Amino acid sequence: MSHYLIAQIDIVDRETYAKYEAGFMDIFSRFDGTVLSVDEAPKLLEGSWAYTRTVLISFPSEQQALDWYQSDDYQELAKFRFAASSANIAMIKGLD
Repeated sequence: MSHYLIAQIDIVDRETYAKYEAGFMDIFSRFDGTVLSVDEAPKLLEGSWAYTRTVLISFPSEQQALDWYQSDDYQELAKFRFAASSANIAMIKGLD
């Protein structure tokens, strides 16, 4: 069953965040993930949206998503994201 990760990111240091972006796809592609959307100007239909970037990615399974997120390579790269932004990230199940 597909699993999706939704990230709401507030980027405060674009230069450091660019280092994260530069290495992202190399690591991400090893885990059969798909980037579905990266948007810095989502059309707000309700409520408030105080984030500078919203990302939606998918994986064929929960395990592949966790393997990517918890991998040593990704966690090393994510140090740039942690230093340059704050985020809310949730994993949700796809429908059967």
